This record gives sequence, C-alpha cells and structure tokens, in this order.
Amino acid sequence: MDKKPYLDLNTYFRSLFGCRVHKVTVDAGLDCPNRDGTISVGGCIYCNANGSGTGAHRQGLSITQQIERSKARIARRFKTKKLMAYFQSFSNTYATVEQLKSLYDEALAIDNVVGLAVGTRPDCVDPPVLDLLESYTGKHLIWIEYGLQSAHDDTLARINRGHDLACFERAVSITRNRRINICAHVILGLPGESRQDMLETADAVAAMGIDGIKLHLLYVVRGTPMETLYRTGRYRCLAQQEYAELICDFIERLPESMIIQRLTGDPHPKELVAPAWSLQKRETTDLIHTRFRDKNTWQGKAFKPHNPD
Repeated sequence: MDKKPYLDLNTYFRSLFGCRVHKVTVDAGLDCPNRDGTISVGGCIYCNANGSGTGAHRQGLSITQQIERSKARIARRFKTKKLMAYFQSFSNTYATVEQLKSLYDEALAIDNVVGLAVGTRPDCVDPPVLDLLESYTGKHLIWIEYGLQSAHDDTLARINRGHDLACFERAVSITRNRRINICAHVILGLPGESRQDMLETADAVAAMGIDGIKLHLLYVVRGTPMETLYRTGRYRCLAQQEYAELICDFIERLPESMIIQRLTGDPHPKELVAPAWSLQKRETTDLIHTRFRDKNTWQGKAFKPHNPD
C-alpha cells in the first residue's frame, strides 16, 4: 500500500519536522509502584524483569551513553539524525521532580534530540510532574505514554495492573490542555477478554480525546505468571490472523486524528515463550494491511463521536 489506511507515527513526525525522526529507548533506572511494594510486589502478570525495557541502566550505561550508542547505529541504518528520547523501562515519572528534571535535561541536552516520550502509569503523575513536562514544550515535542491495557476493571484486576479505568481517566484529565501529547498503551489478547471486550476498549479510548495509541500483542515471556498460565493450559495466545483482524477492527473505531504509534510489540527472542509468530513483525504488518484492503476500511470509518448528551 502506498498510503496507509491509518495515521502512522512516521507520517506524523514528517509533518512536524519534514524528515524521519527515530525514537531511542532509554532505561533511566527507575522503579514501579506495582513492583516495589507500594501497590504490589508482583507487577503486571506479563511484565519481564526489565520492565519491558533494555536493562541498560543495570549495565552501568548513563542516559547519554545509551542515546549516543543508539544514535550511531540509527544513523548508519536509517540515515536519521533527529531523535526522540523514549523513557521506556518501568514508570518514568516515579521519582521526585528534581530527579526527573535531571534525567530529562540530560536527554534533551544531546544534539539532535527533539523531544521526549515518557512511558509511565496513570497513578504515577501529579501536577508538579506535569508542570515539569510542560515546561519543555516551548522548545521540544513532549509525549506522555500512559499504560491502560484494557478499559475493563475486571481485566485490570486479573492482570494485577494495580489501577482501574477511573485512574487512567483522571490522569488524562489532568494532562489535557497542557501542550503535552497523550498516548495510551493497549494490549490485545489479555486473559479472559473476548473480542467484544477488546473492541469496547477501542470505543472507550476513542471517546477520551487523546492524541495517540500503541497497540500491543500479549506475548508470553519467560519467568512471568503469564508463562505459568500458558504452560498449564489456562491461556491461549491469539493466532496471527486473528490478531491482524482485531487490529483492523480496533483502528477503524478510532478517530482519524489519533496517531497509531505501534501495531504490535517487539519481544526479545531469548525471552519469548509464545506465540512464535510474534517475532514475524513484517508479516504481521502485511496481514493487517491486507485486512484493511479486503474489508475496504480505514481508521475512523466506524468511529462514533462521543455525545455528552
């Protein structure tokens, strides 16, 4: 397809900067209240020991070293100069404002870093943290990425998420109108969820007026409670075609202005238990595009604008 049937991240970046912008993952060495005992010690049932990150901080690499290493590799492979520093591992607003400022300042001081994407939980933000992020928006592009995963509270409890939908809605509410872009993370294939449950999450996210979304496949990682569920036959992974159809049906319910930042995840091959097809990212993307074409649909076709009355 020459033109994608959805608004992708590369198109969005090119509209702002006139060129490709690459997101560089950063591990700031922060923790998570769902792991350190504040909420729970187990974390979400699918999360690995690195908090879905690189583990670079444990290797002794500073933020500057992480970005500079990635910068050289990206420049060779993609010919890209402009970068976004993506604070990915664990909860990247879970520290004092002073600590966070030091971390964010270090990333933004690096040549060609045009902004920040800060991954966190909706229960880890407050006005002082958002004031800090907003203070950068005069010169930099700032995104905050809130993990929602599902709009169903029973699912959130089942996966030991540690917050409910109302918590996510509060975080969005206090972030909106601050010049900070908001991205939601959603996982498809969570235990106990039906196809209808997942499409209801699409409708809920569509009604919130947020700026972007990342869609993830639930894949099973070694050493997690999800592995136990899978190996004991209490969890079935989505099939590749099933996932492609879900993604298409999910996206067509979203407003055309919402930026689709991700269509699936990137499991570490050595950690992956199942499904094996989750490593076939190009093939999965092609199936998604084929589904859009065969169904003659596009982002926003089934979107229903929220009517407060």
